[in-house]
Amino acid sequence: MTNPPSSNLALSAKARRTHEQPISYLITEAMRNPKLINLAAGLVDPLTLPVAECEAITRRLFADPARARCALQYDTTLGLQALREATLRHMESLEGLSASAMGLDAEHVVITTGSQQALYLVGDALVDPGDIVIAANPSYFVFTGTLSSLGATVLPVPMDEDGMDVEAVERLLARLQKDGRLSKVKLVYCTSYYQNTTGLTLSAERRPRLLEIVRRYSDAAGHRILILEDAAYRELRYDGPAHRSIKSYDAANLFTIISHTFSKPFAPGIKLGYSAMPNDLLHAILQQKGNHDFGSANLTQYVALETLTDGSYHKHVVELQQAYRAKRDAMLEALDQLMPGTPGLRWTRAHGGLYVWLMLPEGIDTSRGSPFFADCIKRGVLYVPGAYCFQPDPATGRIPTHHLRLSFGQVAPDQIEPGIQRLAAGVRQQPGVHAPPAREPATVSR
Repeated sequence: MTNPPSSNLALSAKARRTHEQPISYLITEAMRNPKLINLAAGLVDPLTLPVAECEAITRRLFADPARARCALQYDTTLGLQALREATLRHMESLEGLSASAMGLDAEHVVITTGSQQALYLVGDALVDPGDIVIAANPSYFVFTGTLSSLGATVLPVPMDEDGMDVEAVERLLARLQKDGRLSKVKLVYCTSYYQNTTGLTLSAERRPRLLEIVRRYSDAAGHRILILEDAAYRELRYDGPAHRSIKSYDAANLFTIISHTFSKPFAPGIKLGYSAMPNDLLHAILQQKGNHDFGSANLTQYVALETLTDGSYHKHVVELQQAYRAKRDAMLEALDQLMPGTPGLRWTRAHGGLYVWLMLPEGIDTSRGSPFFADCIKRGVLYVPGAYCFQPDPATGRIPTHHLRLSFGQVAPDQIEPGIQRLAAGVRQQPGVHAPPAREPATVSR
C-alpha cells in the first residue's frame, strides 16, 4: 500500500483545543483496579435505578400499538409536545409559580439528549473564540472543558458557603468594562443547586442579585449577557430550604437559561434533559441541535412523559432523597470520626446532591501526578483531584492543588466508611499531619 504524502492529520482548530476529559482517566483507573473504592465517580447508585417503574411503563407503551408506533417514530427537534408541557408543569411545581409568571410556555422548552447536550448547545450558539464566560471557582470541569474547546476564555470568581460570590461577578464585569472587554462577555455559568463539585448552593439572596447585575451590565455590553443555570441536582435535596431558581426571577424570560435533567432524579439511561430559555436563543439552539440529531430519542421521551404523569417520577425522587441522605450522612460521619483534626483540613456539608468537597492543608498536593494521589490508589481509594475543577488565577496563573472531590453517589453504603478510612490514612501520612482523628464536626469551607 502506498504511504500518504504526509502522516500529519489536519485537525480543526476546535479539535486541537479539545482535550481528554479528566473523568476518562479516572474511569479507566477504576476499571483497571476493581478493588478500588471509587469515591470519584459522580454516577448514580445502581441499586436505586427505577427498573420496575420502567418495566411497567414500557409494557403499557407497547401494549398499545398506536402509541408504540409513535414512540418508535421520529418526533420534532424541539421535542415531544406532551413531554414539554409536562416538564413545564413540573417546573411550575418546583418553583411554586405559574409558567406565565416566568414568561414561559411549552414553546420555550427544548428536550435534549441529557442536560450536557443543552450546555454544549448553549455554548456553541453563543460563544466565539475569544469570548468570555464567567464561572465559579471551582466549577463543573466537564463544562469548563467544553468551553475551552469552543475557544472561550473562562474567567473565575470565588465561592463561599453561599455559593458563587455574585458581588465578585459585578467587580469582574466592572473591570472588564474599564478594560474595554465587556462586549466579549457572553455568559455567566452557575450551578445553583448542590454544585458539582463542592455541593454548595447559591443562597436565596444572591439569586435575584445575580440577575440584577447581569441586566445592568448587558446595557453597557451592547448585548444581553445570559445566565446559564445548571440545575442538574436540584431535586436531590435532603434538608435545607427549597430555593426558587434564578430563572424564576426573570419574568420576561430574557436573561436566563435553566437546564434540568432526568439523569440524576430518575435514570441516566434514558439520556434526557430539558431546558427553558429565551425565544431568540431557542431558535439558534434548534438550528444547532438539528445538526446533531434532529431531536432526542423519542422512545425515551415517551418513558419520561409516562413517569411524570403516572406518579412514579415523584415517588422515585422521594426514594432517592432517602437513600442519598443516608449515604451523605454516612460520609460526613466517617469524615468527622476518621479525618485528622489538623488545622486547614475541612469539608463541605451539602444539603443535597452527590458531593463533598475536601480542603487539605496547603502543603498537601492532591493532583493526579502527586505522591498523595498515588498513595491513595495504592491504599485502594479513588477521588477527583480538585485541580481539575479550578480555572487558573488570572493574576498569578496558579491553580490550587490541595482540594479533592468525593462522591457518595455510586459507592455502596458499606464501602463509604472504609473508603474514608483509607483516605484518612493517606492524609495522616503527610508531613505535619500527626493529629488524632477529629471528633467534632468540621466547618464548611470552599
